[in-house]
Amino acid sequence: MSDRLVFFGELLIRLTAPANELLMQSPSLGLHVGGAEANVAIGLAHLGHDCAMISKVPSNALGRGAVAAVRGAGVDCTAVTGHPGRMGLYFLSVGAGLRSSEIVYDRAGSSFAASEPGDYDWDALLDGAGLLHLSGITPALGPRSAEAALAAARAAKRLGVPISFDGNYRAMLWDAWDSDPRAILSELIGLADILFGNHRDLSLVLGKDFGGDGTGRRREAADAGFAAFPDLELIASTARHTLTADHHRIAARVDLRGSAHQTDDVDVTGIVDRIGAGDAFAAGVLHAHLGGSDARAMAETGLALTCLKHSLPGDASRFGAADIAAFHAGGLDVRR
Repeated sequence: MSDRLVFFGELLIRLTAPANELLMQSPSLGLHVGGAEANVAIGLAHLGHDCAMISKVPSNALGRGAVAAVRGAGVDCTAVTGHPGRMGLYFLSVGAGLRSSEIVYDRAGSSFAASEPGDYDWDALLDGAGLLHLSGITPALGPRSAEAALAAARAAKRLGVPISFDGNYRAMLWDAWDSDPRAILSELIGLADILFGNHRDLSLVLGKDFGGDGTGRRREAADAGFAAFPDLELIASTARHTLTADHHRIAARVDLRGSAHQTDDVDVTGIVDRIGAGDAFAAGVLHAHLGGSDARAMAETGLALTCLKHSLPGDASRFGAADIAAFHAGGLDVRR
């Protein structure tokens, strides 16, 4: 199997209010390019992996700029092509203290959401791929995107390409159309080998609640997921306790069918930007998994990247192996 990793999803432009201002408080916005799947691709590219993005963008300055930004981060964008529609946007006001951050989506009618499942030749696009990564944001965008995500996953399964799926449940997106998230996400998880999701994601698709607290509830949910979805090999998740907008406590967990590991909590303070932290976690877990690591190393690598991402403006992790090693070593003085 090839080492080439393939990512399918929407590229987005994020517009952020300066510092900790509210949106429209002052007439300026900072710009970053991201998107759930692209963020994982960028994170893995910075860890030395061969990553390729598949998407649609408008044939205008916004689309070209988004592609240039992702390509500049080390991701092959040959399969990101033009399509009628508009650029997907979202707006962010970064919280502080006891005020949470707030996101406003503006992505209806985007080129990606308007593309048809038949616009993608999956046999050609997945030729030689070693992994396909998808997220639940793509099917949440509308019926066309949902069918495209399902077509990609079905093709990967038929071709023997392992599938990584991040649940990324976004109620606002699903509620905007006549959707059936439980049925669609159930099929996608059923096709996947790796799931990024916690007990709440599994509760949604399985239609049952999981009792208890902490590790017991998470293992119960994982066991239920493994029983319901025979092809699943790995379930990875984080647990986040938000003390204030810029002080979180985070732990990571990886469940395999025969073993599991949950890290200790890490206090993450002085948060610069938490957007994309889950995508950084996915990149860290996949990096360790592709290197043949066990549950402990996967959880700890994912935790390192998600914690580091909180220190970096923008949507994606741009840290390498040396940064992960430095995080584990615990030294916070200037590296010279």
